[in-house]
Amino acid sequence: MSNRILKIKPSLLTLCVVFLIFINCNEDQKLPDPLEAGWKGQSVCEILEDNEELRVLKCTFEPGVGHEKHYHNPHVGYTLVGGKFRITDDSGVREVSVPTGYTFSKDSITSHEVLNIGETTSVYLIMEYK
Repeated sequence: MSNRILKIKPSLLTLCVVFLIFINCNEDQKLPDPLEAGWKGQSVCEILEDNEELRVLKCTFEPGVGHEKHYHNPHVGYTLVGGKFRITDDSGVREVSVPTGYTFSKDSITSHEVLNIGETTSVYLIMEYK
């Protein structure tokens, strides 16, 4: 009987250790959120609304300004003033032109870094669900 218990305990211990390593290695948990992330020590987002259900951020990127690598909880975004960006995420690096009035959404946790490579200031609203 005691041999069975000894066999079960190391397996359970191994599963717990693997689980804890997996949780602690999740890169998104170590990254700042969009409000905490800035660019070269400067904030790029401000809170417009923060209540029990929703947080609304306004993020402004002058030419040459970006947003250091950060994570997003599920969210909806709206482009107040478009621009041209270099985006780096899990799928690689790409350049995109984002038009004014463009909407976007993600229903999962994501992460990326962006840089305004255009010649105009670009402004976005980010609405995060709580």
